[in-house]
Amino acid sequence: MEELDSRENCYVCYRPVSACVCKHITQTVKTNTKFVILMHPKEFRKTKNGTGHITRNSLTNSEILIGIDFTNNKRVNELINGGDYEPYLLYPHENSIKLNTEALPSNKKPVIFILDSTWACSKKMLRTSKNLQDLKKISFLNNNSSQFKIKTQPNQYCLSTIESTLCVLEQLNRLEVENIKTDSLNSFLNPFEKMVDYQLKCIKEENGFVRYKRPYKKTV
Repeated sequence: MEELDSRENCYVCYRPVSACVCKHITQTVKTNTKFVILMHPKEFRKTKNGTGHITRNSLTNSEILIGIDFTNNKRVNELINGGDYEPYLLYPHENSIKLNTEALPSNKKPVIFILDSTWACSKKMLRTSKNLQDLKKISFLNNNSSQFKIKTQPNQYCLSTIESTLCVLEQLNRLEVENIKTDSLNSFLNPFEKMVDYQLKCIKEENGFVRYKRPYKKTV
């Protein structure tokens, strides 16, 4: 009988304990902006290359909500309609507010919703979540390619959740919505980079490992 994989998972980053990246989050970033990561259930089950949990654990003022259709999600609607924050959705759109060149239209503290999923699943999440469709969309101009070397992106400009969040933080800093220290921004991707390095190491080791079958012995 084949033995079941009994590896324990870290209940903070949800990765196998042997590949836990929590120790690489040396400091969490405090922000005026609230970040809400709307995570597709498929992303929640990814223990090898999901960056949503790392993003959540790197930001003090953030939380994760799991689902596909958030139309009737009580927490999402509280944040949208509560009046304490000005809600935005991080999503590329022709009419989105480009943070590189435009300021946010409100002096209220922002709450930014981030869809943590593949591009195809993100479209479905937005299509089914009626309460997200009318939110002001924000985006940013980016010329850098993703460093997510273990995952194929649909386009060169596509970034992972944590890389996109860093771009937003940098622009919010520039707009003086935030006042985050440079060293905190510079170290923000450390756990992500360590995760990628670990996975690349595992792939290299697996490719270099040759499994030999035991010779078949005929019994009489």
